[in-house]
Amino acid sequence: MRLAGPLRIVALVITVGLTWLVASILLGGPGGGFPRVQQLFASPENSVTAEPRARKYKCGLPQPCPEEHLAFRMVSGAANVIGPKICLEDRMLMSSVKDNVGRGLNIALVNGVSGELIEARAFDMWAGDVNDLLKFIRPLHEGTLVFVASYDDPATKMNEETRKLFSDLGSKNVKDLAFRDSWVFVGAKGVQNKSPFEQHVKNSKHTNKYEGWPEALEMEGCIPRRTVAS
Repeated sequence: MRLAGPLRIVALVITVGLTWLVASILLGGPGGGFPRVQQLFASPENSVTAEPRARKYKCGLPQPCPEEHLAFRMVSGAANVIGPKICLEDRMLMSSVKDNVGRGLNIALVNGVSGELIEARAFDMWAGDVNDLLKFIRPLHEGTLVFVASYDDPATKMNEETRKLFSDLGSKNVKDLAFRDSWVFVGAKGVQNKSPFEQHVKNSKHTNKYEGWPEALEMEGCIPRRTVAS
């Protein structure tokens, strides 16, 4: 019975020592503040993470378009493997997933006032009939927007009339378009000046990204709605 008092004292000392040790570990030691306790109780939202993703707008644009403008993004085909894409106002007009693209010129006609798709077709410019393309773009009405994305070969079947029609739609590069060039273009029936929405890369063995083909082209922007359309 005489040992009960000393044993209680020893037990108390051990308890105090263990308590101090645990507190020291959790609090990070002298002068450490509360970092370890904070780590234990911090929520995932408060923990250090990568910077939040930048917000994307229509068609993946990094910023919204002004009012009365149409947001678009388009990508030409990559070599003869990956098909082109044409997106307008967050709607995919043409893509491999929609199964409406093909070798040559991929063209989407859009009402320039409403932004509604009129028609989308692919024209084989290697083995197809260029008259099919001419019948498609000759009768365009004033204000119709014309989105064009190349895939594989956009030019072998082109003739002077075809080039003139695209030039009248605002293209400045169509006159130089050649075998397996990459080309993306947005024009309109009735424009007075050359379109600011056009990119062109020549097929050259010295600069080609792929064997036999140049790099794919990406273009995005905001197109003012037309005041006259069909």
